Amino acid sequence: MKTSKNQLGVQIGQKIQNLRKQKGFSQEKFAEAINIATTSLSYIETGRGFMTLTTMQKICEVLEIEPVEIFQFISVKSNEEMYSYIVSKLENIKENPERLKLAYDIFKNII
Repeated sequence: MKTSKNQLGVQIGQKIQNLRKQKGFSQEKFAEAINIATTSLSYIETGRGFMTLTTMQKICEVLEIEPVEIFQFISVKSNEEMYSYIVSKLENIKENPERLKLAYDIFKNII
């Protein structure tokens, strides 16, 4: 699969943003912790800019992650995005008793 530079930058930025939020950092506090301007962090997180290797190293240290984790895009969705997706799928199966029962059983067993 071919990915444009901009798409990759956006994915990396979203991943950093999600990891930052999971650790409870505001954008301002995180930028301060990694010693860059808040605007620079904003550019990184939106895919409009990219980080230096030094900044990447600081990000990893502060977030207590390995660099490879920044490039793992399996779960780049925010909680709100995941919730909205689940709700929309439930709306789609609301009138289908078999699928609704299956979804119910799955939720009942995992929650």
